[in-house]
Amino acid sequence: MLYLDYAASTPVYPEVVEEMRYWFEEGFANPSSNHTMGLEAKKVIDEAREFIADEIGCYPSEIIFTSGATEANNLALKGYCLANQDKGKHIITSSIEHKCVLNTCAYLETQGFKVTYLPVKPSGHVDPLDVKNAIRPDTILCSIMTANNELGTVQPIQEIGKICFDTGVKFHTDAAQAVGKMDIDIDEMNLDFLSMSAHKFNGPKGIGALFIRDAKTAKLIPVIHGAGQELSLRGGSLPTPLIVGMHKSLQYFKSDFIKQVKNKEHEKKFKETLNIFDQRDFVINGTQPKLPNIYNLSFKNLDVNNFIRENFDQIALSQGSACSSKEVKASHVLKSIGIKEKLIINNSLRISF
Repeated sequence: MLYLDYAASTPVYPEVVEEMRYWFEEGFANPSSNHTMGLEAKKVIDEAREFIADEIGCYPSEIIFTSGATEANNLALKGYCLANQDKGKHIITSSIEHKCVLNTCAYLETQGFKVTYLPVKPSGHVDPLDVKNAIRPDTILCSIMTANNELGTVQPIQEIGKICFDTGVKFHTDAAQAVGKMDIDIDEMNLDFLSMSAHKFNGPKGIGALFIRDAKTAKLIPVIHGAGQELSLRGGSLPTPLIVGMHKSLQYFKSDFIKQVKNKEHEKKFKETLNIFDQRDFVINGTQPKLPNIYNLSFKNLDVNNFIRENFDQIALSQGSACSSKEVKASHVLKSIGIKEKLIINNSLRISF
């Protein structure tokens, strides 16, 4: 099987699986327990929190562990907006966000919030000026993803962050596709919230994190209530094996990814493969700046549905986001950049290394 769906999920490093094994089999104590085994588990969780914080330039106390980026996005958007609706009920996001952000915004609309869904350029990028023009006196949050999961386009987060900072609007980014693949500095980007997920960088599924600026004093309503874990912002016993897996996989992945990007071997082979097609027969959707490992293509004469069916047991790839690729409808991301609906459904696919 040729696996070309790394934007959807990645394999866990064998070394990481071995590191996790100990915490499943022997270091299984609850990290909230006040005995030797519990303290041992708490120690490795603290080390993981510190490493992840260093990667994005924040304090360890500002990292809240979640089950993944979907939960982190929910906590950031619902948690902040519902707790601060006395300040305003207007949210800004883009039309190409991951469905979990769009669906969370749709839920908040049922709670009386107004949401502005910004268009994007044909290149797949949000225009910072559109963000600036959309801000109103009652705007309390802006949420723009760092890198798009279908196109790979990297958004102008630093420019948008400055606009939000200057106008007093809290700024959240879904960085699930970006963490480990690009440099992130929460202060340079003026971020208040950042979501990530371990299974996007060769870590285990079921673990992610949310950066919350000044988490100890931040005003948020928990999405999951519990017994006071994670500053009472996210209840539930912390999963030590998964957190260790997230820490170690990010450690390995970053150097791995940098090496592969530098030698450009995947990109070179992929472009050579595209040479079998007439250049007039396909377009690459989304332009630079973008991640080097995600390509979205629309073919003029290739029925992608048939191609995927005919190669079902040989090639693993998808037509869009894995979270919605089983739905027989056009990708909202490709529609947003102006691709015709028929072309999206029948002739477009995402390849990710």
